[in-house]
Amino acid sequence: MVAAVVIMAGSAAPTPAAAVAQVRQFAYVANESSDNVSVINTATNTVIATIPVGDRPFGVAITPDGTRAYVTNSNSNSVSVINTATNTVIATISVGDSPLEVAITPDGTRAYVTNIASDDVSVIYTADNVVSATIGVGDMPFGVAITPDGTRAYVTNSVSDNVSVIRTADNVVSATIGVGDRPVRVAITPDGTRAYVTNNTSDDVSVIYTADNAVSATIPVGDRPFALAITPDGTRAYVANEISDNVSVIRIADNTVSATIGVGLAPGGVAITLNPHAYVTNFNSNNVSVINTATNTVIATIPVGSNPVGVAISRLVSGVRPGPPGRPGIKIKRPVGQQSRSRRPRHSQSRSHQSQSQDSKVIFSGPRWAHGHGATTRKTRGHLDPA
Repeated sequence: MVAAVVIMAGSAAPTPAAAVAQVRQFAYVANESSDNVSVINTATNTVIATIPVGDRPFGVAITPDGTRAYVTNSNSNSVSVINTATNTVIATISVGDSPLEVAITPDGTRAYVTNIASDDVSVIYTADNVVSATIGVGDMPFGVAITPDGTRAYVTNSVSDNVSVIRTADNVVSATIGVGDRPVRVAITPDGTRAYVTNNTSDDVSVIYTADNAVSATIPVGDRPFALAITPDGTRAYVANEISDNVSVIRIADNTVSATIGVGLAPGGVAITLNPHAYVTNFNSNNVSVINTATNTVIATIPVGSNPVGVAISRLVSGVRPGPPGRPGIKIKRPVGQQSRSRRPRHSQSRSHQSQSQDSKVIFSGPRWAHGHGATTRKTRGHLDPA
């Protein structure tokens, strides 16, 4: 962990550890229509592996130790677990109806999965990849993010136009926050003080102050904002606007849009490396735009699978860590932030799995969700369609 911290601190003086250790970063991209995950080496911006997963993969999250990627399969009602060392699927976990997004706690012990058709969140215990709790939330939960201290999960409810706050100690909803129209994704600043929520049909971003769970600002952005990510230093949020085919850059200090960057067609996912570069999935272009955040220009476009949506970054440290004086260095090849696993938390299941069928809710086809993810409309213009 020390080596990783030294590398991240760009202003620090060079140290022996920084001189010999390297952070290798890989972008994992879920391709919804080709039912696979593309793995991009961010050093070369080339695809180094393609991994078959379930039916219509959507969201991706990487464990803090970098060893596994969790991928939601929206039509299989499951989550695929990828071993990032071998880029193979090592487990498949049944969850709720139409899982979309997934987020992992900072200690790596649990993964929270939003199930849009069953109106709940599945909690996976990552030590044995078993669902340990199911939590009822709002109407059509979509995005999820967890605070840096791991105490709360913020879940966007795309039809009830609010955000459920789950207390992770007992997996109970402790607050519900009204936001804009059709909230879809959420990201939390590195200091944990604010949550940024994209409101897809009101064309803005709600800023929630996490101390009191009140909306402190609303920021107009592009046409149909969908995904967003925050830079590692917490100074900017990158928002993908799926209809205007661009990315709005929000300056977090004053919550104003400081730049707009053209990308591919129907951008649907954003993830940011330590460099930092922003990787933006373009759903209708079947590629990924790479943005240099220092200049806010696109520096590369990478072909991937069909209809890419979710993207997440895996970080590994490799090299030689110097040993004590007079002793040889130690070869290392490990993930950034590797941690030991704690014992399994004992959570009671807070909501039984609903038996409601997908036919009783219009999910990825029909008037409300006609764009992007429907069986007959996955090639259309955007991801969501206003009611």
